[in-house]
Amino acid sequence: MKKKRAIFLDRDGVLNRAFIKNGRPYPPKNINELEILPGVVNSIEALHDAGFRLIVVTNQPDVARGLVDIESVEEINNYLLHVMKIDEFKTCYHDDSDLCDFRKPNPGALIHAANEYSIDLRASYMVGDRWRDMEAGQRAGCKTIFIQYNYAEPQPQSTTYIVKSLAEATEKIFGEM
Repeated sequence: MKKKRAIFLDRDGVLNRAFIKNGRPYPPKNINELEILPGVVNSIEALHDAGFRLIVVTNQPDVARGLVDIESVEEINNYLLHVMKIDEFKTCYHDDSDLCDFRKPNPGALIHAANEYSIDLRASYMVGDRWRDMEAGQRAGCKTIFIQYNYAEPQPQSTTYIVKSLAEATEKIFGEM
């Protein structure tokens, strides 16, 4: 059986707008704060139509921190699943101290999805806006695409491409096909 290709996507800052406080990104707290970024729906549709499996891999540690409830995160995820051709969400609700394999920069969620869906990680991409996304993608063996927002936090040590949006990331992916 031929292995499939996938695009692993971070959620906040890739699909929807992240809220910036003191130069750092934060997720919407509820569905009312959700704003899908320009060009995202079209990019997701194009990637889906090109045969990629689309899997959102997102850290949501505010649940573990008691700042937001799991139902609010799931409501946002379910809405995005409804309005876009996304195959699945792999959501980690843990904080760093929980030592969860699914929490980026650990590659557990990507590796689990690869085993579950027979995905060729070397032919796949991780698209994100933080160093954790790039490291998880690299550790899983994926190509990485960093959406650069110049957050006031550590930047990735290396990445395959640096872009300004998911639409630009999609152009890079199609340029390699």
